[in-house]
Amino acid sequence: MKQQRIATGTKELKVVDSFGFYSGNKALVSVFELRMSLHSLMVALAMALIFLDPCPGNAAPPGEPDDEGFDMENYDLNSETDWENLDINIYGDSYDYEDLDQEIEVGTVAPDTPPPANQHTAENHEEEVTLPTLPPAPVTLDFKGPGLFGPETGLGMPTCLLCVCIGGSVYCDDTGLDQIPPLPKDTTHFYGRFNKIRHVKNTDFINLNKLQSIDLTGNQISEMDEDAFRSLLQLHQLLLADNNLQVMPELPVTMRHIDLRNNRLISRGLHTEVFKDMSQLEFLYLSNNNLDYIPTPLPLSLRLLHLQNNSIQSLHEDTFCNLHDRNFIRRNLEDIRLDGNPLNINLFAQAYICLPRLPVGSH
Repeated sequence: MKQQRIATGTKELKVVDSFGFYSGNKALVSVFELRMSLHSLMVALAMALIFLDPCPGNAAPPGEPDDEGFDMENYDLNSETDWENLDINIYGDSYDYEDLDQEIEVGTVAPDTPPPANQHTAENHEEEVTLPTLPPAPVTLDFKGPGLFGPETGLGMPTCLLCVCIGGSVYCDDTGLDQIPPLPKDTTHFYGRFNKIRHVKNTDFINLNKLQSIDLTGNQISEMDEDAFRSLLQLHQLLLADNNLQVMPELPVTMRHIDLRNNRLISRGLHTEVFKDMSQLEFLYLSNNNLDYIPTPLPLSLRLLHLQNNSIQSLHEDTFCNLHDRNFIRRNLEDIRLDGNPLNINLFAQAYICLPRLPVGSH
């Protein structure tokens, strides 16, 4: 064991090793303990500076003791440390505390790192894929298919996509139809004006129990099935002006308004007593046809009768009045048009005695 000697003024203390004594003066021991405390403090300070060194490369790798920095066997305990001129940089690089003044932004997200050039994202992949384009198929109206414009057709669209449906009213005006499309069951008013319809079939309005009005003005209708309107028990208005009809179909007795102007109707094309049981009929337009007599009997509810521009040549006393009742007065019928016919109304004075107003016609 290495021995050292410490010289004092009167006595000599024999040191057995670096950490123990044989004997000695208590005062000298106190001084020596103070030096050892200062030595321990200096070692602790050096270790702290090493661990605070911002450059990890300056520190010894873990698990390998730095023998060069700490030679405990050759360390001189008797050396005096000049604390005032101690250079702390000998224990490691100085730390730049000015770096702490830089502001640290909180809540920011690091910018996305762009993917490598050879890595394709899903979005880029979708942009690169090109689908073959096919020419649009021509749209045709397959009127022979089941349920025109219904869900079972090739077009796959109901009538209300081709037409305009508002409540119970269906508007199919000027849409190029050549036949009546299937209508919703709750249809109350149907407008199919200014189309190319030629034939009205008995299946066009089947099961439409709420249908009240049909307007097919301005088509090319020349043919109608006899029972096309028979089942419409709530129908009260039928507008067929500006067509090519010669025969008027059978109509329900609920009619109030019938418009057959500008057709080719002939008297043989009207059923006998066709208007007799229509107790609610008020407006009857038959002008600009080929009728040669007035269809009788007319219901008492009638308010307007237009027969101008036909081929009527004569009247009967019972056309408007009742020969069996001289007191009979037809109060509702105030508008009768007979002008444009080969008829002199002055020759049939007895035919007007029950009317509130004389008809308009040639004298």
